[in-house]
Amino acid sequence: MIKAGMVDRSFWIGKRVFLTGHTGFKGSWLSLWLHNMGAKVTGYSLSAPTAPSLFELGNMEEVLEESLFGDVTDLELLKNSLQKNKPEIIIHMAAQPLVRESYEDPVQTYTTNVMGTVNIMEAARTCSTVRVILNVTTDKCYENQEWHWGYRESEPLGGYDPYSSSKACSELITSAYSRSFLKSASIRVATARAGNVIGGGDWAKDRLIPDLIRSLTKGEQIQIRNPYAIRPWQHVLEPLSGYLLLCQLLYSEEGEKFAQAWNFGPRDSDAKSVEWIVNQILGKWPNEHPGYQVESQKHRHEANMLKLDCSKALNELNWTPKWQLEKALDFTIQWVTDYLQGKDIKELCEWQIREYEAECLLQIQG
Repeated sequence: MIKAGMVDRSFWIGKRVFLTGHTGFKGSWLSLWLHNMGAKVTGYSLSAPTAPSLFELGNMEEVLEESLFGDVTDLELLKNSLQKNKPEIIIHMAAQPLVRESYEDPVQTYTTNVMGTVNIMEAARTCSTVRVILNVTTDKCYENQEWHWGYRESEPLGGYDPYSSSKACSELITSAYSRSFLKSASIRVATARAGNVIGGGDWAKDRLIPDLIRSLTKGEQIQIRNPYAIRPWQHVLEPLSGYLLLCQLLYSEEGEKFAQAWNFGPRDSDAKSVEWIVNQILGKWPNEHPGYQVESQKHRHEANMLKLDCSKALNELNWTPKWQLEKALDFTIQWVTDYLQGKDIKELCEWQIREYEAECLLQIQG
């Protein structure tokens, strides 16, 4: 029995999960969480995208049934991998995830994010064991209007930059495959759109908090691009809990009614400016720092205002974010300082997962 709005650990015992993008920041956290609940996870991804990486430092390969290194643009390899591992649930997170990188290499961005989605859906058609597919896209898949209210799942898709546009395409592809092929094969398909995730173990370039941490650990002055840009910040465990809950519901007898698009973002009050985040991090940093300055050069277009309306997930899934932004920042800084002191990476992640699960249980019981 799935408790309202909760990740059900017993559901995942023995479940065969095929996770693309397992070497990334979110993929590493999700691999560990699934493993700790008893799932049998096969990862499929390119090699770790950063150095250092959470995947390598945390020895995340040890928690997987198998770690496959392949490209989602390789359809035949995907088909063979699914046939071999016979998953029940596919969680697709492999992507080119950066806006600025998409300006530098739009062809690769579209190839990975568009054809990668096509290939996952096409490969799933050939695997009789698949019951659920979750495609993780982004909050940036909406046609941004610079509104001061959150985007709902019914808002028009779009995207100014190649990354955002490619993820809108991924949403459309998922819908088309679901209606044309997968629904008739009794495969439930959904998409998940999360906010700007933060947390320990993220070393990606051109992301605010990883850039901040790099500057602080080097004692360098911090450079920020768009201090007044508003984003829906959330700890990485928040959307992951939404993905897991959604997969549970898709797998259930009534799963077809959950085969839709879903937002998993923070409370509206936790959509904050870049400058606010910077000042919070500096205030929490345990050592001296040289402060920050705003870069003077012009940059490629990025949205100034972005919020998510998660009332649909609240009302229909009973999912809510559990950690307010300041607490999410505290857990992020705690992870980084413990890492810098040489503490065990995997144990740091497992401790935070336990703390998050305890908070979930406390809020539901209370």
